[in-house]
Amino acid sequence: MPDKKTSIKELPRNIWAVSLTSFFMDISSEMVINLIPLFLSNALGVKTNIIGLIEGVAESTASILKVFSGWLSDKLKARKWPAVLGYALSAFSKPFFYFASSWGWVAGVRWADRVGKGIRTGPRDALVADSIKPQQRGLAFGFHRAADTGGAMVGLLIALGVVWTAQSTQLSLGMDTFRTVVLVSLIPAFLAVLSLAIGAVETGVKGQRETPKISIKALGKRFMVFMLIVGLFDLGNSSDAFLVLRAQERGLSVTGILAMLAVFNLVYTLVSTPAGALSDRIGREKMIIGGWMVYALVYLGFGLAATAWHIWVLYILYGLYYGLAYGTAKAMVADLVPADLRGTAYGTYNAVLGIIDLPASLIAGLLWQGIGSWGGFGPSAPFLFGAAAALLAAVLMAIWLRRGPSAKTA
Repeated sequence: MPDKKTSIKELPRNIWAVSLTSFFMDISSEMVINLIPLFLSNALGVKTNIIGLIEGVAESTASILKVFSGWLSDKLKARKWPAVLGYALSAFSKPFFYFASSWGWVAGVRWADRVGKGIRTGPRDALVADSIKPQQRGLAFGFHRAADTGGAMVGLLIALGVVWTAQSTQLSLGMDTFRTVVLVSLIPAFLAVLSLAIGAVETGVKGQRETPKISIKALGKRFMVFMLIVGLFDLGNSSDAFLVLRAQERGLSVTGILAMLAVFNLVYTLVSTPAGALSDRIGREKMIIGGWMVYALVYLGFGLAATAWHIWVLYILYGLYYGLAYGTAKAMVADLVPADLRGTAYGTYNAVLGIIDLPASLIAGLLWQGIGSWGGFGPSAPFLFGAAAALLAAVLMAIWLRRGPSAKTA
């Protein structure tokens, strides 16, 4: 049972520092990242198969670093400074979006930004896990996700203000508008780096007996089964760029899309902390299964959506999925592995999902618009595929839950 006396105000300093860092970085990132597919499609005339390639390569190529950065964090017995380095690289790469004039340039800057994410993610998540008691791990990760998503909501509102001022309710995104958003995004990016560098304290690595090796086998059978199931789910979880393109295809303007994304992040923020705390009591798997079932229904809805208001309702429900499952899954990683291998485990977890993002996004792009002379199956196809993958993963997780003990606070 979780410590009933613990409240958000009593969370350790590191949880607050990491959460503030994520808050600022997501303000910066969400201002730009959600506009990239519109910038590529509207301003540069890029097709969805290329957009899928850009998103998939950006996530997957950089994700290989997540294993090594997590492992290096364990080896060096350091969490804070590897994370600071990753945030700094992302911050310094963002100005180059301003000069992007081709999809190759966008892909290069996107890749550099994701390399920064690959460096920081494993050490950062391990820093959170090392800084909190096991009985409050769900609460800590839920709070971190809430702060991260709250930053995303603020970033989207700022972007909405910039776009509204620059081009009102025009359906397509202009290049000058995109560049203005990029400039504004630089301020919170550098505040994120300072927040972690100044606010966090090093925890070290507890219980380490020998130099860790990069080995999934060493992380245990339960972790491997968990990764197989999560990997299946992620194969149908293509880049959210396709959701943005679907919203525009159903008639939403750029400002309408940004407003919708802000509401999505509000729901995500409100749900994350209580969902994480609930997972401390009832078990992580149950929360994840519930989130994946919501995801399956939402993606089915995206496939069948006929009007813009359908997209609005579905995107609000999409925030519920994230709040239930995303932070909970990260808390479960720490439940399944020894404390001295958490950096490696988080690096492996994030790397596997990032690598799967490449085929997931390629599949989505091909299903939508095909390749060469083949025109694909249309806008509904990638979402119906994602719904089927999520449903199958939820069933497998339920079977695993019945056959083994719940990983609540291991």
